[in-house]
Amino acid sequence: MNSEQEKNSRKFDPTKSELEILQVLWEYGPSTVRFVNDKLNEQKDVNYTSTLKLMQIMVDKEILKRDESQMKHVYHVIEDEQKTKNHLLNKFVESMYKGSSGNLVMQILGNNTPSKEDLRAIKELLNKLDKDQ
Repeated sequence: MNSEQEKNSRKFDPTKSELEILQVLWEYGPSTVRFVNDKLNEQKDVNYTSTLKLMQIMVDKEILKRDESQMKHVYHVIEDEQKTKNHLLNKFVESMYKGSSGNLVMQILGNNTPSKEDLRAIKELLNKLDKDQ
């Protein structure tokens, strides 16, 4: 893996705390550190300076970009939410289920009882996938 690939790989590997920040920004859009910290504090006690430092690190890692055109800096997520989630899910499936999405689905359905609505949606997706093959 060359240095550019390593950099891109790290960019797509946010930590648990970074994911919590991303979830706030994905839900509410570009925001200040204060806003993100306030939202995080609704779930658990998080120090403002910790949130600030982490968001600065995320800028350095090119996960976030910072708009400094106003007095209060506004942070934006660089990568598309779905692209990031797809990458993380694919990495998870590869490492935990040897790349088998079927084994993942069987595990999920075996551990939880899906609602009738979920089962209907799953059946529709399976039918569509079957037709496409």
